[in-house]
Amino acid sequence: MNAANISVSLRPPALERRLINAAFLANPYPAYQTLREAGPIHWSDEFFGGAWLLTRHADVEMVLRDPRFSAQRTGGWVKDCEGAPGELKGFRRLFSRALLFLDAPDHPRIRKVLNADFRQDVMQRLAPHIERVVTELLDRVEHLDSFDFIEAVARPLPVRVITVLMGIERPQQADFMTWSEALASFIGEPQPSREQAKRAQASLVAMSRYFDSLLALKRQTPGDDLVSRLVAAEARSDIQDGAELLAQCAMLLFAGHETTRHLLGSGLRALLKHPAHWERLRREPDLLPSAVRELLRFDSPVQYTGRRVTTDLMLHGQQLRRGDLVIPLIGAANRDPARYAQPDTLDITRSQGSSLAFGSGPHACIGAALTLMEAKMVFAQLLRRWPGLSLVDAVPRWGDKPAYRGLVTLPLRSGDSA
Repeated sequence: MNAANISVSLRPPALERRLINAAFLANPYPAYQTLREAGPIHWSDEFFGGAWLLTRHADVEMVLRDPRFSAQRTGGWVKDCEGAPGELKGFRRLFSRALLFLDAPDHPRIRKVLNADFRQDVMQRLAPHIERVVTELLDRVEHLDSFDFIEAVARPLPVRVITVLMGIERPQQADFMTWSEALASFIGEPQPSREQAKRAQASLVAMSRYFDSLLALKRQTPGDDLVSRLVAAEARSDIQDGAELLAQCAMLLFAGHETTRHLLGSGLRALLKHPAHWERLRREPDLLPSAVRELLRFDSPVQYTGRRVTTDLMLHGQQLRRGDLVIPLIGAANRDPARYAQPDTLDITRSQGSSLAFGSGPHACIGAALTLMEAKMVFAQLLRRWPGLSLVDAVPRWGDKPAYRGLVTLPLRSGDSA
């Protein structure tokens, strides 16, 4: 046999067992620990046809910061779905232009435009509105002995907040929740099906049609809102019209909704499972900022992301080829004992620095401050209103999308009011 005909694109053996199963969705952290202890890097066939998995904090942070690992991966996700690629052409065109999935020079150009609406002074102006919305949502369940926190608060609140920031009318909010959840179903699946991709495409197209109309209105009558400032950036050529402009509008709605919803649900459950922490926060509300940061570390809403290798390189003795997919497991990194003392213990006074829940480097979450503000306001009101708040179901119902860790429902018993 001619040696020149022998393929050299060999892969190491894939993980012996499937990583993602019912036990993993219920609690991924034991699997992360096993992977981390077995070695720093692993190949898995479960993620988009094959990917390298990284579980250690130092490696995950390096990949999120290093330009050799590209965020421009969405086209591959859509392309690899079952079915004819032509069916998803419109989806690829819009989805691939979102800030989340761009590298330099496009990413810093667009991020500079969006940063203006997530400055601290803008967040402070928005704070009274957030407080009013939280009060309104909790007032609706004030008289009930029990209620589902996800449906009553965690699901509607982020949409109510981001739509005000963007200048969107309230009647559209129910549609946005539905559209956002279809996109989450696609992104959160390690091997999305054709049906999931088509539902996500339909939702993204519906969002875009709405924004087409809204953008036309804002061009005629601009206001003091994010969409109006995107229109102004378009006029200055700081952001391109068409797919690029529409993609930013759609992704801002989607990204803010999923992260905040899951933080609120998972975070509240964690606090109620640790009543000593709940009681301490009731007595010392000034601990809420550090508590929310710890809740993000303890059960990160985003469990992993993806990057494509831009050049051949060696990592922990493994040859990574240009185009290989790398999955930085954020949820695993946030429980790495090399970075955090007693990482499986919830400690609301922890002072070991921020986690990777909001990412790191150029793609660190642009709306992190907004998410933190919403969470602090919700938990503060719950602690004041219902110091005796408790869980109804001992067994939680977690979502089935491994990229996003969040509860489907969270039934609560209000207990005695303050």
